[in-house]
Amino acid sequence: MRVLRVGEAGAERLAVLDGAGGLLDASGIADDIDHRSLADGVLDRLAEAVAAGALPAMDVPVDRVRVGAPVARPGKVVCIGLNYRDHAEETGAELPAEPVVFMKDPWTVSGPYDEVLIPRGSVKTDYEVELAVVIGRTARYLESDEDALACVAGYAVSHDVSERAFQLERGGQWDKGKSCETFNPLGPWLVTPDEIPDPQKLSLRLTVNGVERQHGSTADMVFPVAGIIRYLSRFMVLYPGDVINTGTPAGVALGRPEPRPYLRHGDVVECGIDGLGTMRQTFRQA
Repeated sequence: MRVLRVGEAGAERLAVLDGAGGLLDASGIADDIDHRSLADGVLDRLAEAVAAGALPAMDVPVDRVRVGAPVARPGKVVCIGLNYRDHAEETGAELPAEPVVFMKDPWTVSGPYDEVLIPRGSVKTDYEVELAVVIGRTARYLESDEDALACVAGYAVSHDVSERAFQLERGGQWDKGKSCETFNPLGPWLVTPDEIPDPQKLSLRLTVNGVERQHGSTADMVFPVAGIIRYLSRFMVLYPGDVINTGTPAGVALGRPEPRPYLRHGDVVECGIDGLGTMRQTFRQA
């Protein structure tokens, strides 16, 4: 099942993508996809309604309506750094012995086709396609990979936009270069785990102005999805609606030779993952 939120920012309606690419109106099932509805079993109710043919068709095609992030305002966005072997190599970093964990302001989450703002003073805005994991039930002190995957509500494409000078050259934590406004497009929809039987067999790709910059596989993760969730549950409680960005493969601007192709006003980035769809953002100067 593919669940999405459509409509103007702040006024999105819940919808499900049908097999023909049309929209089914799910607003009668719940007001939104957020921490409350996920904890209350909204995805199970949606699946039952879809199976029963109980959702009416919406009178607008998906390409004629704004699509919002598939989760309304995550409680937190937890990111895993240097989690692909080739990405660690291109940045000159050693493979981490444990997951590198940092947080990203949840207010950075935006729609999959919304504009991304290049911060004022930025000279090194960078791109990163990532597999996002949305948590569907409270996770704390998990003991097994099976328990960890049972906490997944679904998967989505995430664009972990970064400003490298802010991140690496201005002191402090990485958050400074990760939490600028609009820096986490998410979507285009939430795909439930029944459609993604193995999250370690997905191809990721990203282009800038039509030129391929990243092409990798989740099989190359240093720490797989289940291990990441289990690890994080030892240090923090994961709640329904929380988002985990699981890392990016090689090809980012930071890892390329000079002159590094950092993003500029007017650049168009497309990023996608097999089975999860494709997002597209135009970058504009803030």
